[in-house]
Amino acid sequence: MRDPSDVIIEPVISEKSFTTAEDLNAYTFIVAPNASKPEISDAVEAMFDGVKVAKVNTLTRKGKRVRDRRRNTTSFRPTTKRAIVTLAEGEIDLYSN
Repeated sequence: MRDPSDVIIEPVISEKSFTTAEDLNAYTFIVAPNASKPEISDAVEAMFDGVKVAKVNTLTRKGKRVRDRRRNTTSFRPTTKRAIVTLAEGEIDLYSN
């Protein structure tokens, strides 16, 4: 099994993730591109005590094209994989600060 900090990179801080965390008890994380759903579930349960994962949904967001006007070039933002983790029991205190 991989280290949980290698699987889960960072939580997603957005208005939509706040509302899903409050209403549905589902939290969104940016995860490693090659992470599987069982690895993500095990990593969340290992990182946060007293948490039981009910389900994991994953999605891959393609990076947007970015245009540099000074050099007349285009590049791409990185493609990221996100995981929406729904908890059965417990609560994660991500947004306390």
